[in-house]
Amino acid sequence: MKKLFIILCVLWGVTACTELDIPPKNIVTDDDLMSNESGLEIYMARMYSNMPLEEFKYSPFWGFEGNSWLGAVGTEGTGEALNREGGDNGGRAFTYERTSYWGQAFTLLRDANHLIETLPEYQGNFPEQTYNHYLGEAYFVRAFVFYALAKRYGGVPLVTRVIEYPAAQEALEEPRASEEETWGQILADFDKAAELLRTVSPMRGYANKFVALAYKSEAMLYAGCVAKYNQDIRNYLGSGLGQKTGVRVIGFAEDRWQEASKKYFREAYKAARTVMTEGGYSLYKKKWSATDREGQYQNMVDMFSDLTSPENIYVREYVYPTLTHGYDAYSCPYAFRTILAGGTCPTLDFVELFDGFPRYPDGSIKVTDGNSNTDGNYELYNNPMDFFANAEPRLRAYVIFPGDIFRNKVMEIRAGVYTGTEPVAPLFNDYSYAAGVATRYQDLPAYTTNPKTLFLSSGPEGSQEKVTLPGGGTMTAAGENGPWTNNGEGAMAGFYGRKWLQTNPAVTPGEGKSAQPFVLMRYADVLLNAAEAAVELALAGESSPTGDDMLQVATDAIKAIRERAGATQLTANLAGDETSRNLVRKERRKELALEHKTKWDLRRWRVQHEDGRDYFWGEYKDKNTFGTASNYRFRGLHPFYSAQSGKYFFDARINRMGGEKTFGYNPVDYYFAIPGGEVTKSEYIDQQPNR
Repeated sequence: MKKLFIILCVLWGVTACTELDIPPKNIVTDDDLMSNESGLEIYMARMYSNMPLEEFKYSPFWGFEGNSWLGAVGTEGTGEALNREGGDNGGRAFTYERTSYWGQAFTLLRDANHLIETLPEYQGNFPEQTYNHYLGEAYFVRAFVFYALAKRYGGVPLVTRVIEYPAAQEALEEPRASEEETWGQILADFDKAAELLRTVSPMRGYANKFVALAYKSEAMLYAGCVAKYNQDIRNYLGSGLGQKTGVRVIGFAEDRWQEASKKYFREAYKAARTVMTEGGYSLYKKKWSATDREGQYQNMVDMFSDLTSPENIYVREYVYPTLTHGYDAYSCPYAFRTILAGGTCPTLDFVELFDGFPRYPDGSIKVTDGNSNTDGNYELYNNPMDFFANAEPRLRAYVIFPGDIFRNKVMEIRAGVYTGTEPVAPLFNDYSYAAGVATRYQDLPAYTTNPKTLFLSSGPEGSQEKVTLPGGGTMTAAGENGPWTNNGEGAMAGFYGRKWLQTNPAVTPGEGKSAQPFVLMRYADVLLNAAEAAVELALAGESSPTGDDMLQVATDAIKAIRERAGATQLTANLAGDETSRNLVRKERRKELALEHKTKWDLRRWRVQHEDGRDYFWGEYKDKNTFGTASNYRFRGLHPFYSAQSGKYFFDARINRMGGEKTFGYNPVDYYFAIPGGEVTKSEYIDQQPNR
């Protein structure tokens, strides 16, 4: 045995010194990846597959978990929509992500930093333009990741180098930088990316100069707002200083915020203007006509699936059957239900932002012939769609109305049947927030007394009561698509979301069967960025950083968007005042709705907590009409069939159909908590000072 052991040791030693003294063949090296474009394409595929892109596979409640399970948009307390889900998926505002982006971010930063540090060693292998572009991609990815971190956490560790392991503890960790330093790094990296990147992406899905500048304009607008409006909530956030390092990890110093905000707004405006003047993009108007509202509507339906759109700046593409998502499976109307339905149900509050509806003196949508919800009698309509006859075509492209056609099918959306006499008086005598929270349709005497005159349904299949009509026919108590009193898969607030849904009736919705693209950045974003930055600069007494008439630029941008939308046009130019600021904010809320944009706008404007909530809608609205000091809810517009005349009326009130949806938000929620494990194990990583 001793002889055999010695022989094996000798053989192992000889083999180790000769045959095995070569690079392992199953290890991919820098030479493999960075010496040629094919290798760099593999490297880029790895980075882009881990990018924090907020599209169908992103959930504000779950974070970047890489799946589209229960996919929905605008349901996280923005007021855009309600969700059938309770708890984390639809019952609170956007206050944290279940899977924190912290750890994922630093893995991707390492990839970007490695490319920045290593690619120069192979510069001679590439034409200058190719080399510069791939280096620019690394800076773009790094800027993008830092931006995703900053809007969640404020100041973060600015890891701009590859940290080698193993090493001494102090070499392995980077403390959190100040919030101002973090935004400064984001600015520098986007600028470097724009300098290096080609003007046209060499491959679909890659960045280019104008992609970088478009995101720079968005990021700097965020930074400028945080610098300015964080001052309104500083008393809620403590000192703003990290507990371990004393660095101002959230907010800006009292002697810095004004200059910083103006700097960032200037950078946002300059970046947007470069895209506008040099990028060659334009608003999508392939089917648009100034005199054809049907064409305006169809134009905006098509623009979100047309990969040839001149408006597209950055798009997340999918390909069936290899790369798909499940948005249709979870957000289609109930009539097309395969797994679930009703994941994205727009609210009346959102619909009310748009033009084309009769209004009460207080500006709310008018459903009676009086001056308030409790005054007069309900207006009656032959068809539910008559109520929306003059609505903005843009709204119809975003929202499925009761009675409209979707995938060749009339959408029967009905909350109940009323068999009493006409004219029909308002169902409730109090439409306040408190009354809306306390009472339901099924609590009304018209429903509970015998004989009853109001018929409702608790849910769909098998549970719908048949109502006998005056002519002898029958009708189900509620429509095929709800809303129902106890089932959230119906049109909870009276509507379904249309934006992003596949419209081809030949396509069967299902989990993992959807392949429509998600437009992450488009030209309308840039126009709105320019307009908002211009008004903010004018408010601060600043002149245009590019020498143009920036308020005219802002006015023209809003006019162009409103013209394409079929909205009422501006009658005066924008000015450097809060009225114009709010007008731009409201237009942004409308145009970019259901695109994962509004939640971040509400956060950077600092208008989601109770003290700032009067401007939650992008315009002044009494916060007491939709909330209390701690909570808020949104309204529904529910169609009812009046059996006597065979016509429809609408009731507008705090939504109680399909489940409870109460939202709450505190100023501390504008910054997510740093993952506790990261803080506990580190000598340098600070927890948020207010946590």
